Amino acid sequence: MTTEPPETTENAEPGTPGAGGPGPAEGETVGGSTEGAEQSGDEATAAQPDGESGDSEAGDGDAEAKKSEAEAELAAQRVERERIARRKAEKQGPIDSGTKLSGKAADLLAAVRAVESGAKPVAAVFSEPEPPRRPAPEPVRRPEPVAADAPAGPAPETVDSVRRVLADGGAPETLAPQIAAVLGESAEDQLRADPWQLLRVAGVRPEQADGFARALLGAECGPDDERRARSVTVWLLEQAALAGHTALELPALTAALAQRGVPDADTAVQNTLAEGEALAFQDALDEPGAPARQDDEAEEDEERPVRVLVGLERYALAEESLADGLARLINSVPKQDGSAEEWERAASAAGSAADLVRAVSAHGLVLHTGGEASLTEPAALLRAAHSLGLRAWAATHTPLGRERFAALLSGSDGPDDGAEAGSAPGVATVAGLLSGAEGPGRDTDGAFDLDLLVVLDAPQLDVETAALLTESLPDGARLVPAGDPAVLWSAGPGRVFADLLAARICPQIASRRPDPGPLGELVSGVGIGELNQVEAPGKELVIVPVRDAGECVHRTVQLVADSVPRAIGVPAEQTQVITPGHGGAAGTRALNAALKERLNPGPGRFGGFDPGDRVAYSPAPGRTVPGQVVKADAEGLHLSCAGEAVVVPKERVEQSVRHGWALTAHQAVGGRWPAVVVVLPGDAAQALSRPWVYTAFSRADRHLSVVHGVDQALPRAVAEVPAKPRTTRLPVLLRAQGSSVD
Repeated sequence: MTTEPPETTENAEPGTPGAGGPGPAEGETVGGSTEGAEQSGDEATAAQPDGESGDSEAGDGDAEAKKSEAEAELAAQRVERERIARRKAEKQGPIDSGTKLSGKAADLLAAVRAVESGAKPVAAVFSEPEPPRRPAPEPVRRPEPVAADAPAGPAPETVDSVRRVLADGGAPETLAPQIAAVLGESAEDQLRADPWQLLRVAGVRPEQADGFARALLGAECGPDDERRARSVTVWLLEQAALAGHTALELPALTAALAQRGVPDADTAVQNTLAEGEALAFQDALDEPGAPARQDDEAEEDEERPVRVLVGLERYALAEESLADGLARLINSVPKQDGSAEEWERAASAAGSAADLVRAVSAHGLVLHTGGEASLTEPAALLRAAHSLGLRAWAATHTPLGRERFAALLSGSDGPDDGAEAGSAPGVATVAGLLSGAEGPGRDTDGAFDLDLLVVLDAPQLDVETAALLTESLPDGARLVPAGDPAVLWSAGPGRVFADLLAARICPQIASRRPDPGPLGELVSGVGIGELNQVEAPGKELVIVPVRDAGECVHRTVQLVADSVPRAIGVPAEQTQVITPGHGGAAGTRALNAALKERLNPGPGRFGGFDPGDRVAYSPAPGRTVPGQVVKADAEGLHLSCAGEAVVVPKERVEQSVRHGWALTAHQAVGGRWPAVVVVLPGDAAQALSRPWVYTAFSRADRHLSVVHGVDQALPRAVAEVPAKPRTTRLPVLLRAQGSSVD
């Protein structure tokens, strides 16, 4: 391993990320977070998808002879659906208040039921939410060029009225457009009636909303105000979602409310549930180490431990819909395009992807895991499916990933390709596929017009996106989520890929293709908690020790602008800087300012940007698209993002565009660059974890430089700091579907 940056690092000191033994780790906690261990619940049989009904009675003579195996299968499915419907109806009956609970949880549930029995409907609180239905049929749409992503804003008169309310309450008037967009045309009336509605705007904190409420309400404002308690409860659930949770355990939520000055946390939760602003769930848990229970045992069970979860409706519906959609894929018969012999021939020709092709031939849902080198296996699967007549598509997390995988599909890498070049199916981004801007379009039922969908970068799927994808698949389609389970989880709530792997409800194919070279060896070690010293004869890995944040910035600019281009041959525009956060003396803001000054100096004529600037464009929360500034005019800021023209209106530039020479690891997920410079300033030690280091290091294709200022925090993070737990209901819902793979 080289311990000096190439050529121009006169003052660098020898060092290695693996030097020294690991010390004790200090785990981080997230406000409102709860333990995310998967818990198993009562098992129930999954509902079969709707299908045509077959004749259940045998005819005489020729009629009986003509009866096909498909008709027999349909008849069996109909009987099974009727049985499942009866069981589900029994399980969806009313639950006695406080059943199988004790203490505070039982009292809370009983109180909520008492409220429901009056003016509040039971369906608004504890009944299982009905999954979102598939959208109404729409005409088949072909992919169209990407237009400006700006949604229609609120009416000017609404914004003006909100601005007046904000002025009366002493709040920043710049919040007016956001509040009007969130609350709608009646935003002014809502704010005057309930000033704590201000908390529904991203970035506003309870203490700020309290000051706004005191200015508007005067003596009527108090810490025990029911409106405040409800708004703070919803705000805490939103903050939990930002941290990745789809729900919070009841004790964690009440404790967080008490910390926020809510006098009666139990009543606050009760009122929030009664108003339908959140939902509560009872999830039965198995005792630790207890064997899995069969359906009959579960029904006759006497006392079982349960946990009470509280979550926002949108995420509850998404998890329910996702679990139902996955069960539909698992239990429906995959479309048979090609005989078993043809599938076997395709598998035999697919090299290391043979097991994946065989699993997909017989199952509607298959998981595939592996690193960068394993991408050849989904590529071989897509070619094999395409050759058998299936309408096969792949979807990636980012445009960079789309271009990289499209190049892999169109090329020829030897026996693992499984098909001739030029026979490759299409590749889209997940966002483009859902919007209709990319992909095969939708059929007359509103489902994707395809038979096989491979979703790459699957760990980046949040629960809402995963639910939309699954709900959009037609009956008989095959879904293959594929990705590297060691990278950071999704920016949005949920841990879909990890939950699916843990639930073991479908075949799982693990690639045996390791990433090559010194970088592959380094990343593989990080994945198992080891920060190894590796030989890098071609300067694939360089460590640059630094003493402070100022030196971090200086060395980073030197590497990007001078050292890497001259010694490695990778130009500055193909080198990506990755750092733990946006703030701080060596965060993305400071690094981008220094890199702009060196690589593309200018006055920042349009909101701080000039033509030629590298940018990170966020069309939606959790999505980052690298691009470059082309020009600016009255329409807005013109960008080129992965070859596509995007116009960002002036009023959205500040919120959705940042300079992009330096990114966080979350922003870089799904991308890969010839050279990467990972910056680890001393103040970032507490932000490091094994998934973060793995993600940042694995973004490099040819060369990785590590600007190292965290001493022993790096090996300690790799060895001892796993991903932060997330609380989700998906494992319990998946087990409740009753699907399993032997």
